[in-house]
Amino acid sequence: MRTPTSAPRVAQFSCSLEVIVAVLGGKWKPGILFNLMESPLHFAELRRKLGVTEKVLTHQLRELEAHGVVARKVSGDRPPRVTYSLTPYGRTLRPILLRMGQWGELHLDWLNRARS
Repeated sequence: MRTPTSAPRVAQFSCSLEVIVAVLGGKWKPGILFNLMESPLHFAELRRKLGVTEKVLTHQLRELEAHGVVARKVSGDRPPRVTYSLTPYGRTLRPILLRMGQWGELHLDWLNRARS
């Protein structure tokens, strides 16, 4: 497995779960990664799918890029089009994201039963 070449500033972590929260933490990052699992997307497509502001999406994508899980490609068109995709390293998150989605469905069922 290839690790990112330009790693972000490394914080002190007391357990491995803190690392994954640092990478995936936030309202939009799991959705960004989930949408990029199937195919690369242009910035505007990703923004439309998520319903997020341009500023927030840009910030979240930059953080994911710094962690080496998302790649940014600018085409030479006028105006330039920016495409985002998962890196090979980022694709290692696929089973984790799918499992998180399964757990979310179970928890939603639990919440609905608890409310009844």
